[in-house]
Amino acid sequence: MAAKRGTDEMRDRVVLGEFGVRNVHTTDFPGNYPGYEDAWDRRRFEEAFRVDIIREEEGALEFDMVGIDAAIANAFRRILLAEVPTMAVEKVFVYNNTSIVQDEILAHRLGLIPIRADPRLFEYRNQEAHAILPFSGDEEGTEIDTLQFQLKIKCSRNAQAAKESSDPNELYFNHKVYSKHMTWVPLGNQTDLFPDADFRPVHDDILIALLRPGQEIDVLMHCVKGIGKDHAKFSPVATASYRLLPDITLLQPVEDEAAEMLQKCFSPGVIEIQNIKGKKVARVANARLDTFSREVFRHEGLKNLVRLARVRNHYILGNY
Repeated sequence: MAAKRGTDEMRDRVVLGEFGVRNVHTTDFPGNYPGYEDAWDRRRFEEAFRVDIIREEEGALEFDMVGIDAAIANAFRRILLAEVPTMAVEKVFVYNNTSIVQDEILAHRLGLIPIRADPRLFEYRNQEAHAILPFSGDEEGTEIDTLQFQLKIKCSRNAQAAKESSDPNELYFNHKVYSKHMTWVPLGNQTDLFPDADFRPVHDDILIALLRPGQEIDVLMHCVKGIGKDHAKFSPVATASYRLLPDITLLQPVEDEAAEMLQKCFSPGVIEIQNIKGKKVARVANARLDTFSREVFRHEGLKNLVRLARVRNHYILGNY
């Protein structure tokens, strides 16, 4: 029985010790363990595999994938980074730019501003056709493959500002150019195609440039559909990562002062202290929140009371 428990731990858990990590290699292949059927079976995989949405917010998504190995989890991470289409600024037509930001730098900054637009509403630009017939008439984009934005702003002096003031926010109007100043200009019949559309930058407070009185920026931008594999500006996530689900086990009761010390060794919310018959008793409340700093192994009185592990086939993925 003890041998079977050890085998199950080796197959199911990555164990974190004081001086190393055990069971990091993959062992679930046919014939590795007598009595275990590890040949891949589609039906068994479909029954064991599941995806759980843990947190879904405006700018973040966290979900669990259970029943897979690292190769599949990493494939999903790479898909999030490089294969999910978005809309981004591709061309910038500079009509006037008297700011200190060079045209090329300004165009680059505009290209990296995330655009709130459902890419499923648009087609990919036909780059091959443009290469063959560069002046075919639709090189500026059409309503089915292009979003157009305008940025037109000029800085002026505030005549009502106090003479002794040195604060630019009081002295000038429109001296900070933000992404909120980008306005959607419909192409063709886009007003009819998207009557309820709210095409705009994802964030309104992205600083683009600083101006002084008399300086202005007047540009027209064309956004197209693309994927992160072609250019990082099309990547829909800032980061996409995965980690194994933490598994924390108390090997024996931890009480009173030891319980309070144990709680401080983990991230907030991982260990909670209960009052049972007048004693403070520690219990694992939410191991998922832990980052596994292994701080507990620094304390001689605690390091043998806890087992730290990660569930081998339970991946937490997040993009932010």
